[in-house]
Amino acid sequence: MPLYDFRCPEGTVFESAFPMTTVPDSTTCPECRQQARRQMSSPRLSIANTAEFKLIDSTKRSAHEPEVVTGRTGATKQATRYTHNPLHQKLPRP
Repeated sequence: MPLYDFRCPEGTVFESAFPMTTVPDSTTCPECRQQARRQMSSPRLSIANTAEFKLIDSTKRSAHEPEVVTGRTGATKQATRYTHNPLHQKLPRP
């Protein structure tokens, strides 16, 4: 069920879940028991799973807190050998 934002006359903002077909224009505030009106809000649509949320969070965090690399990481790759033989230039390259 989608969440809807409501605001009471006292200024309290809260969320409530209702089916899309029966969402009311106002509901009772849980704090002051007055009628709270529904507010317009942006939709909260997401199809991201937990792994995607972790990636999004780490990307946001790395903008302000970059990871410090203290040494070489990963496998060391040998330099490709270069040949001067003109026949080797006709061979397919990976």
